[in-house]
Amino acid sequence: MLEVAGVSKSFRGLRAVSGATLAVERGEIVALIGPNGAGKTTLFNLIAGTLAPDDGSIRFLGSEIGGWRADRVCAAGIGRTFQIVKPFADMSVLENAMVGGFRGTRDRRVARARAEYALQALDMWAQRDRLASALTLPDRKRLEVARALATEPRLLLLDEVMAGLRPTETDHMVAAFRRLNAEHGVTILLIEHVMRAVMALAQRVYVLHHGEIISAGTPQQVTSDPKVLESYLGTGALQ
Repeated sequence: MLEVAGVSKSFRGLRAVSGATLAVERGEIVALIGPNGAGKTTLFNLIAGTLAPDDGSIRFLGSEIGGWRADRVCAAGIGRTFQIVKPFADMSVLENAMVGGFRGTRDRRVARARAEYALQALDMWAQRDRLASALTLPDRKRLEVARALATEPRLLLLDEVMAGLRPTETDHMVAAFRRLNAEHGVTILLIEHVMRAVMALAQRVYVLHHGEIISAGTPQQVTSDPKVLESYLGTGALQ
């Protein structure tokens, strides 16, 4: 579904992403992990159209999308969340989700139907009339996902949506993403530091360090890779 090949991006001489190559198959849940400053969000921005790559290729469903505007990438079927959640505080949960639902349409009924689907998929329909400003952090995180899901993506990019959550809240999010993947057919690529979630969700993992992919494989393979233990996890991380 997604092929990133040799992608690089520099900012004023600083190489944020360097020759990164990864692939996501249809129906997979794939994780991208690595230390802070490794270039993970920059790579997401390149895929989602926020930034254009300096070098390399980004292909989605067979089409080259590197350098496309973000709205065009979204219309092609890639939805994404952001690390810092910023709902429209004075709008309801339903209205926030409808913002994503208006992707490619001006029909309010279509937008509402998409928002309803997203909120129900994330167990938020009962909160549809609450103001976003009244939500807890876990619910604001889920609303961020719902807004992206309402764009009807084939591939969903999740940027640290479980950061700051308690273990029980993380488990709830993990269960929701499993349902999205298994029951709704949404392919997922996620950036995540919470290894509890990575180990529970991901079928494959890529590790980014100083802008380069240094390891790839199953969660078990990656977490036993000496390079990953040294640069990111630490020898006692999973004990």
